Amino acid sequence: MVSRRSFLKINGAIATAGLTAGWLGGTATGAAAATRGITWTEGRLLPSFAKPKHLDVADIHTLLGEDQLLLTTLQGAVNRVRPELYFAYDDSGVDDKWLDTIDVPKTVHDQPLELVAAYADKVKGAIVYDPAVRDTVNIATTLAGLEGAVVATAEQAETYDLKIIEDLRGKFTGQSKTQIYQWQIDELWPRCEQRLLTGLPPTRVVDVDGVEWQEIARETEQIRDSSNRDLYTFDVSAGLGGEAVFVKFADSFGNDGWGASVASAKVVADGTEIANFLPDTPEEAEFLVEGGNSSIGGDDNRFADGGNFWVYRFEAPEGTTKLEVTVDLWNQYLISVTDTAPTRIEPFPHFRDYVVATKAMVVWLDPNGEPGELLREIFGATEATTPYLGWFSNDVAGEWGGVDLAATQSVEVFAADFFTNGTVHSGVPADISPRIRRVRRTPVANKAYVTMTVGEGDNIQYCQRHMRILWDNPDRGKAPTNWTISPVLADTAPALYRFYQETATENDLLVCGPSGAGYTYGGSWPQADFDAYTEVTGRYLRLTGLDLVYAYNNRDENGWIPMPEWVINSYQENTPLRGIMQSWDGGGVIADGDLPVIGHFGAPGQAVEFKAGLDAYIADWDGEAPYFISAGIFAWGWNPTDISQLNDLLAADDRYQVLLGDAFFDLLRRTPNPGPPPPSPAVAARRGRSTPAPQITPAPR
Repeated sequence: MVSRRSFLKINGAIATAGLTAGWLGGTATGAAAATRGITWTEGRLLPSFAKPKHLDVADIHTLLGEDQLLLTTLQGAVNRVRPELYFAYDDSGVDDKWLDTIDVPKTVHDQPLELVAAYADKVKGAIVYDPAVRDTVNIATTLAGLEGAVVATAEQAETYDLKIIEDLRGKFTGQSKTQIYQWQIDELWPRCEQRLLTGLPPTRVVDVDGVEWQEIARETEQIRDSSNRDLYTFDVSAGLGGEAVFVKFADSFGNDGWGASVASAKVVADGTEIANFLPDTPEEAEFLVEGGNSSIGGDDNRFADGGNFWVYRFEAPEGTTKLEVTVDLWNQYLISVTDTAPTRIEPFPHFRDYVVATKAMVVWLDPNGEPGELLREIFGATEATTPYLGWFSNDVAGEWGGVDLAATQSVEVFAADFFTNGTVHSGVPADISPRIRRVRRTPVANKAYVTMTVGEGDNIQYCQRHMRILWDNPDRGKAPTNWTISPVLADTAPALYRFYQETATENDLLVCGPSGAGYTYGGSWPQADFDAYTEVTGRYLRLTGLDLVYAYNNRDENGWIPMPEWVINSYQENTPLRGIMQSWDGGGVIADGDLPVIGHFGAPGQAVEFKAGLDAYIADWDGEAPYFISAGIFAWGWNPTDISQLNDLLAADDRYQVLLGDAFFDLLRRTPNPGPPPPSPAVAARRGRSTPAPQITPAPR
């Protein structure tokens, strides 16, 4: 196993790797040290790029993935010296809004691919990936960074007269994911930048235009307790007649997070069984054509919440007249069918400009099983507080497993896989205020005090994209709202951070997103290393004027665990924090004193349902002492209009008072023996609830 140290033993040889802690401001050796235009400032986790002087701008969101990949890696190779290329990646308008804040001359190009020829003299050539082996997109990206090249198909290299530096076609045929990335570690890692790690999916699944879905079945009630679990048989014959039958499982109520959940499936064509499988098995993989938006739950079930879904493809024998699917199914399902392939696979282009420019190594490894062991080795080969930017496979399960695995190796995570134009934004300077806003002190009364916090702020791409959409809602500022944000935007996009500071109203309070300078689970860290994390967190909090944090601890089979005393003490000793909101779901004061910790309370649904949940939560409160509730607001399902509606409902009930987080924690600190305590035992895991499962005999494994 590769261990944390200043060298790596590779194929029996010792290779110097320059493993210098980024938070100490060291300099990596080898190719990474000579990157012009990139500055690693002492005390910072991530580098700054040169200030742009002129930008060539193009909208590339309608291009195919391979063209976006070519342009994004071109952007990285060019912008590492000085940012010159800026692209719009979707039709939300967000990239254009941020472009308006960059005060440099710009030239807009209607034909984005013409920029390849215009900048061809600034790259050394092309790394050709193998379309038949998806993970070679990542290997090619790492190589492109090391060689100052772009990633391209063989056809693109010919079209744009690019010299082929490395052709990966056939090189990894038949090799497993683990073997492919082990080769990268052995051959490329010593040359890569050691002060950060990255993880990106090599490909993505995109919708095919014009596909029409026919609804087959829908749960019309908002059921979240598995009470409708049963064996359901659906006639999907409407999908017969095309290349195959595609069956989609989605959420019939997309705003509350309790969508379709399936524990087994059987398919019968004219009375003959043609498929029988359990989720997350090789048998299921044969039929699962789109599963990246779904997750595996505690019942070994596959589920998809909100706007997420998954799709099975069933190819019926020729002449089939009736096709039926029987599933062990529950919660808020929406099932539809089509006879046309609804998706296609293409390269995933986002964030690769940053990867190429910094000469980082990029991987895509499930944190579980054999790939997880390799990922552990990679994390273990870095110094404490090395950032991992990107994301993990397997959605929620990958998140929990990946962030926990990183924490055990003293690595913090930054969700950045959809962060775009990072090579430009990190070069745009801005005066970030370190001033902490003065607290509006509230007299102590026997009220149920509520503070509302919008999550996801650790997520760099959220701060760039979805948070900006929420922020522009005209109802923002009508209700006291805490907005989580990443203080490490001071490195990756200082002008974005300054924008939020400057445009915040008196009812908007910026607080640090989970769990400080990077998303992590404190209780999973080696205790000897955790001070390093809280020390770097303290520096970023002081730099950005933040003194509250929404944080996570680690989990067990029952759910989230309250922060242990040593984690709280480390925050208290090394940061200016005045309060911690811990992800908990059950609410309650976990610790009081100089650094109080309170668990988040959450309820499904929108404002009316959330208010009903709060009423049930305080039902046993006698009103003889203050009651403190940290309300978690679901960033992907709520907006400022919803928050304002909840605020109005609470304002109409004289038992409640809504406060900003600073006033809330000031009051909590001044209240002796505040309550209530957190529930015990810990809240059940997200998908741990179930009724006895009806049986389908699975196919032999």
